[in-house]
Amino acid sequence: MITTIIVLIILLAIITGVQFLKIAELGAKNRGELIYEITEKDSKGQSLMVFIFLFAYMGFFAWQIWAWGGWLLPVSASKHGVGIDFLMNLTLWIITPVFIITHVFLCWFAYKFAFSSKRKALFFTHSNRLELIWTTVPSIALTVLILMGLTNWNSTMTPVPEETDHILIELTGQQFTWTARYAGKDKVLGRSQVTLIEGTNATGVDTSDVNTKDDKLLKGEFHLPVNVPVQFVFRSLDVIHSAYMPHFRAQMNCVPGLRTQFNFVPTITTAEMRKITKNEKFNYILLCNKICGAAHYNMQMDIIVESQQDYDKWLAEQKEFKQ
Repeated sequence: MITTIIVLIILLAIITGVQFLKIAELGAKNRGELIYEITEKDSKGQSLMVFIFLFAYMGFFAWQIWAWGGWLLPVSASKHGVGIDFLMNLTLWIITPVFIITHVFLCWFAYKFAFSSKRKALFFTHSNRLELIWTTVPSIALTVLILMGLTNWNSTMTPVPEETDHILIELTGQQFTWTARYAGKDKVLGRSQVTLIEGTNATGVDTSDVNTKDDKLLKGEFHLPVNVPVQFVFRSLDVIHSAYMPHFRAQMNCVPGLRTQFNFVPTITTAEMRKITKNEKFNYILLCNKICGAAHYNMQMDIIVESQQDYDKWLAEQKEFKQ
């Protein structure tokens, strides 16, 4: 009811404003004024309003940084995430001054060169020098940023070499849950496919594959050893999901019928991050970053990063698939 009343008040305010404008227009016509002709007074008034808008706009911009800057994610908890954060900060340091300077010049020109009957506008058609400058400078900046981004992207998308000591984990998305499957001592994940989903075999693991027997399936949370490369393989059993681990600056789509991959090296344990964030209840988290249905918001899984010793102890306590 309150919402309806507010909407009606806004509509009445708009209608009233329009009627006042029509009255002002009729009054101007009765006085013999050309209502659509911009006078010097109108132009000066509008140029002054542009300057007022500039100060209000920049003040709002500064307030947003002050009010919401503290809501950014804490320091990156992965090796490649440091590079991502650096690239993000570098981009902000480049575009923020450009944003401010261009708006200041825009409003200054609107004020300084407001219409005047004593001045004739310069007809300026083209400048090769200006075209070269504002094409070359952004192109160089974007090329540098893109190359830095691609270098970081390639480091996470290139599979971890088999001879390198690493952890292999498969994450399977399904409305509205995640399942983590660890490769066993053989460092190989057993086969899986949706046609094998039956009964308690909710992820379609091939029970006839010898590599499957020592795999470990987990719900609710999964653990990672600190400073050890982790190779992830992603699957989906129904719709497109997106495995998003914000504190590790990692995200990858999970597509039905397709295996995708991503790897990173966790660098900060959960206990250390709790001290950094001053939050004893902090946990790393795996989210779904695609709106995959009604309970999408609830599709999450805790991630625990710990020492190699604690990780080995925890993993030894988990049951193998054959059990």
